[in-house]
Amino acid sequence: MSKEDEMLEELKQIKEFLKPPPPPPPPKNILEEFKNFLNKYKVMGLAVAFIMGIYLGNLVKSLVDNMVMPIVEFFTPEGITWETLMIGPFGVGAFIGELITFIIIALVIFLLVKFTNRLGIK
Repeated sequence: MSKEDEMLEELKQIKEFLKPPPPPPPPKNILEEFKNFLNKYKVMGLAVAFIMGIYLGNLVKSLVDNMVMPIVEFFTPEGITWETLMIGPFGVGAFIGELITFIIIALVIFLLVKFTNRLGIK
């Protein structure tokens, strides 16, 4: 066998090795197709994350309203609650409460992502 024939044979083997695997067979029925959809798009994990996100938001909102904002209220003038702080027609107090809630939720999500990445969870 000549050198060119050997190279050609080796290239054919490499080409065969690099072929993509055949696609999976199509689903047999609608139930199997639905199961494939749930697995492929990780719908259950997405639903759990969505529900957890809602309750995490509620928990952080409670933390801000019941733990952080009473400290802020300590620095406001006597007899004025933080929710009713107004500058002209603008409800600044309520906005500040929502802003603090958002910052805490963003920080918690950042820390969760950082922690899970460190553990190798994607």
